[in-house]
Amino acid sequence: MATLPPPKLIATDLDGTLLRSDGTLSDRTRAALAAAEHAGIRVVLVTGRPPRSVPELLAGIGPHFVIAANGAAVYAPDGTLAHMSPIRPLAATRLVTRVRRVLPGAAFAVEYDGGFGHEPTYPTWSFGEEAAEPVGTAGELLTRLPGRPVLKILAYHPTLPLDDFYERALRTAGSNAETTYSTGLSLVEFSAPRVTKATTLLAWSGRLGVASDEIAAFGDMPNDLPMLTAVGHSYAMANAHPDVLRAASHRAPANDEDGVAQVLEGFVDTLSSSQRV
Repeated sequence: MATLPPPKLIATDLDGTLLRSDGTLSDRTRAALAAAEHAGIRVVLVTGRPPRSVPELLAGIGPHFVIAANGAAVYAPDGTLAHMSPIRPLAATRLVTRVRRVLPGAAFAVEYDGGFGHEPTYPTWSFGEEAAEPVGTAGELLTRLPGRPVLKILAYHPTLPLDDFYERALRTAGSNAETTYSTGLSLVEFSAPRVTKATTLLAWSGRLGVASDEIAAFGDMPNDLPMLTAVGHSYAMANAHPDVLRAASHRAPANDEDGVAQVLEGFVDTLSSSQRV
């Protein structure tokens, strides 16, 4: 595989990208991440997963910085919160009211800074066996715990196809929220205005003295698009959504083929060769 000059920073999505389809991290990918860090290439995990998943991610993948909830929170390698961009309570309430008016039948869930709540009609399959408290109407979820920041709102529609649901939700939210999706299911995700994987990644990397053209990013779904179009080297996984494949400047092998690892191995090999010259 042809290689490019190694970046200073790797930003990688998780599901469908770094992780295999069964949610596991391969030994090859684990070794490639460690080799990249050892060679001086910083690694940051950039995911739509919520804050409540961060401890498990760090335990399973290793001590890296994590940008979670589509950019709404940043965690240090030891799991401590470094930055948070919540949705303002009044803005969140107005958003849910507008979406419900335009899209009757929608059910909502809320990702807090360290927990999860949902409406009774929100599908349990979306959060598996995890405990989710509180359960109540969206209005209650957004106001019952005034000291608990809301980082992401999720909406589900039982009958609309995802593309239709997303386009209508996007028009309804407008500039009042960032609207995206990260699965093939009828789930739409809302974050605070101007909070995306890209805005948080560039703010964080800028504080490290790393420019956008010194970053290589990997992704597979539409919530990765802002990040992929904001960096110098963007990689769509071979298994990526068609919009991602069109937007990225490079293509990596599929997640089940350890595509991120293959590219990282090329970067490390290039660095090793240059050091020997």
